[in-house]
Amino acid sequence: MEASSGEPFNRFTDALAADAIDLNFRYIFQVSLFRRLSYSGRPAVKSAILAQDATMARYGRMHAMVTQGSPLKVRVFEDKAEVAKWLGVSKETLE
Repeated sequence: MEASSGEPFNRFTDALAADAIDLNFRYIFQVSLFRRLSYSGRPAVKSAILAQDATMARYGRMHAMVTQGSPLKVRVFEDKAEVAKWLGVSKETLE
């Protein structure tokens, strides 16, 4: 969607229903670095990650740290209402 869309858009990742996590430090770092570099000079976008699992939240915070200082504004949340508020949409829209 990013490649074909001419307009930037915010993202929402709902990780609450995940029952397994098949990620590692290296993968998160590579994806985060790629996204950071590919967004250089582009308009800012928000990326909200909803996670209550400690491991998923840790990976989300790592993604936020690697992309810090870029147009990608990444935050990890535990509450869907807070996600909706930050993204400026209704909670129902996130459903």
